Amino acid sequence: MTEPGTRLRTIALVLAVACGLPAQDGDMAERLFRSGERAYAAHTYAEALDTWNQLVQAAPQSPFAAQALLALARHQLEVERKPEAALPLLDRVRTEHLKTPYAGTALLLLGNIKSDRARTPAALKEAMADYNRAVDLFPDHPLVQEARLRLGLAHMRMGEWGRALQSLIEAMRLDPASPFARQAQLQAAEVLDLQGDGTGCLRMLQDLRNRHAGSPEAEEARWRIQVRVRLRLQKPPLASEGPWPQGRQKWLKTPTLLAMGPEGDLYIYQADDDRPYRFKDGALAPAGPVAKGGKALLVPTSGTAWVVSGKSGLIREDGAPGAPPVPSPSGGMLDTWGNVWVCDPGAPGVAVIGGDAPRTLPLQGVSLLAALPTGGAVAASDAARNLRWVDAAGQVKFTVPYGKDLPAPFRTVVALASDPLGHVAALVDGDFEGVVVWGPEGAVLRSATYKALGISGKFRALALDRAGAVILADRSNDLLVRLP
Repeated sequence: MTEPGTRLRTIALVLAVACGLPAQDGDMAERLFRSGERAYAAHTYAEALDTWNQLVQAAPQSPFAAQALLALARHQLEVERKPEAALPLLDRVRTEHLKTPYAGTALLLLGNIKSDRARTPAALKEAMADYNRAVDLFPDHPLVQEARLRLGLAHMRMGEWGRALQSLIEAMRLDPASPFARQAQLQAAEVLDLQGDGTGCLRMLQDLRNRHAGSPEAEEARWRIQVRVRLRLQKPPLASEGPWPQGRQKWLKTPTLLAMGPEGDLYIYQADDDRPYRFKDGALAPAGPVAKGGKALLVPTSGTAWVVSGKSGLIREDGAPGAPPVPSPSGGMLDTWGNVWVCDPGAPGVAVIGGDAPRTLPLQGVSLLAALPTGGAVAASDAARNLRWVDAAGQVKFTVPYGKDLPAPFRTVVALASDPLGHVAALVDGDFEGVVVWGPEGAVLRSATYKALGISGKFRALALDRAGAVILADRSNDLLVRLP
């Protein structure tokens, strides 16, 4: 609680500001703001918030009121984790203090909140409008570089590669030594790859790795180079390391689904427990709700898995089942917008949960899905005997027939997976029974039959790890097999 003496001093400062009394020892509004700063630094949050709120009420036109509103908004964002509570505070800075540099910060934060919550292009455009205002109105503001980076990322989500590259390059140029410039260069390399310029992508990643050695972005660039070179240029034949991790056999309880998390950790859904686990540092830990009949394992940025259940539909972290978006879900995925796609071969299309309202994409006969960094997906259709690369609206970009460029055809796709670089892997059955890996343009990069690999079992799930290796789940032998 606020001490009585402190409370009285605060009230006196407020009265001085409100009544326009002569200020001693500097401006009273500033002294009131600094009083809140002192309390906040001491983690006396109630006193600090009370002081800043009184300042805003007593001297709403003071520049220190703008700072107080920003401080209140940051508290909601960083401590309370309530972005919806920060929005009206930031909007007041934007509208009531537009001529101050604090409005530039407010515009950036407004854009960040709206961008993080955007599940549709229309919602993302609102965030982009705030970023553009920040850049146009405050070109010399220290946060313009972050605004340009965020604009580039937003254009990437919209599939606007040219505009994305322009914004990212502008962010790189503003302060080449900053973390924002390194992040922009990392994403600019991805845009070049999405545009089909693989050579330019590798050069940009190599430049980032060499010039900023030791930074997190350089480490990220290193693995992206490694995977691209290995899968697209070297294309070594698939081989089996045997049970993985080495020496572990019969250590799982009927693994039927695999997924890679945002940080590169492996998630395993075990049918005996009806729940997902996170495998990290050699240990398994529960990482999601109990969900019977799992058909797809999804890992959002929170790190707590969701499950598409054949019986209950989508089940999120809290364990509460959602209404099944299709009668008999057979697979699903989480797209770059944070929306969940769920498929059923007998349904009239693919259901999408998220955004303003659930919707159906015009994709029929889809049995499995894997997300792409473009915002779209790869959809497997056993009925049509093809894989379809589609955009975020479900429009088909190109189709690859089952068995194309393989020594023998296959009839069904048992499991489908992808990685953040656009590679896609599948377990397939038919005359060709084994593993296939495709590149972003649908060309076969690697393939092998189980017989050629010297492995046998009931393989029902796979994942692509950060080294470009394929991890298989063998449900009959309760183990994993890694193919480097």
